[in-house]
Amino acid sequence: MTTPDPNDAPYELPGGYPTAASASRARDDADYQRAVTAYRFWYPTVSVEGIFNGNREIGIADNVAVGIASTGPLQVGFTLNSDTPYGAAALDLTDGPMVIELPAGPYIGLVDDHHQRWIMDMGIPGPDEGKGGRHVVLPPGYDGDVPSGHHIGRSNSFTVLMALRALPVGGDIVGALKALREVKIHRLGADTECLDFVDFTDKALDSTCLRWEDDIEFWKVLHGILDREPVVDEFRPMYGLLAGLGIRKGEPFAPDARTTRILERAARAGRDQMLVSAFAGTRPDRIAWPDRAWEWVGLVPDNADFETPAGLDLEARDRWFAQAIVASPAMFRRQVGGGSLYWLGTRDAQGDYLDGSIDYTLTVPTPVPAGLFWSLTVYDAQTRSQVQTPLGRAAVRSLFELPQDDADSIDLYFGPNAPVGVENLWVETLPGRSWFAYLRIYGPQESAFDGTWRPGDFVRVPPLS
Repeated sequence: MTTPDPNDAPYELPGGYPTAASASRARDDADYQRAVTAYRFWYPTVSVEGIFNGNREIGIADNVAVGIASTGPLQVGFTLNSDTPYGAAALDLTDGPMVIELPAGPYIGLVDDHHQRWIMDMGIPGPDEGKGGRHVVLPPGYDGDVPSGHHIGRSNSFTVLMALRALPVGGDIVGALKALREVKIHRLGADTECLDFVDFTDKALDSTCLRWEDDIEFWKVLHGILDREPVVDEFRPMYGLLAGLGIRKGEPFAPDARTTRILERAARAGRDQMLVSAFAGTRPDRIAWPDRAWEWVGLVPDNADFETPAGLDLEARDRWFAQAIVASPAMFRRQVGGGSLYWLGTRDAQGDYLDGSIDYTLTVPTPVPAGLFWSLTVYDAQTRSQVQTPLGRAAVRSLFELPQDDADSIDLYFGPNAPVGVENLWVETLPGRSWFAYLRIYGPQESAFDGTWRPGDFVRVPPLS
């Protein structure tokens, strides 16, 4: 027999008025429910501040420099990959528009606002189509002259994220990092005052909001952001939720003990609910292939703002931002030759979550339908970042570790024990740490969509007797 939860008891309202105890409980319940909803909605805003904060901590200041790196486990960031070198910068539009000049080349880039809402694509998925071009990001309320011959994006915030990748043609990481340095970023009208580039490939970096995401610091960081940035009209109902919790633009945030307790409880619950959306979803449209455990990472194709005819797809939004950073239509587009495809693997062939203490194999049919290249990267389920192990590598990549031969398939290996003779096809995992994988295909071909190609599932290797 289940013991009734006193919190589930109905509120007592004799004669229509609540008792003092019921009124107190109802107020706590209402504030908690509002806080959980607010947490999930504003999570992308706090998450992108983690990227800005990570850059600033290693000396990469806003409007001064761009951080570039061939990232790996040393850099903690939500599902960063080691396939393509990154460039990232916080651009401050307070004093006017910023210009990003891309030469012709294999670049993939975007600009998102402080709420991780898409502003513009650049490079191959953008209007310049990889042929080079000047991109101008306008600040909120800007009514000045707009230069002709430029691609224009308007921001809802004064601080924006510029994220750029250079494809390593032929596996040339050094050349890709050099290509990033050839990009020019400057304020409109100040062509000679370009941002510097700082290579942090060999530096530890935490570009996440992990340090804030489950306590009162989440709300303090959010209050600071909203105090600096203009109000987004579409978000007004969500600002209303925050106002009821004491978070108001232009006013100090000083929660009392009761509010602090509710907000911290809501942060933990909101984070955990988002992780359930990410890793224990039940929506049928998450399934990539009916007979496989693989899932789509993005659930709203070709839409960076998670909008559908029925409204905002909050479940898809939660799922994405619990795992990843930045949003762009090109990242979710499912079309032949269009950008890249991402699949998520969290379970093995038996339906169990992937366990760092167990050895697995994965069979991938070849050729993989990737017009450019493909990879499989392993992430720690708790940090949502590349696994940190003595091996120091978290991926197997067609440009680097994978052999180029005519075999019908290739076997990859995962677990705490190195397979003899094929260590280059192995990613080490740690006992006591669960993990998940992203399978990425760049330049997907038809068989990636029509079901004629599909990877196997992770299969447990029987322990040695």
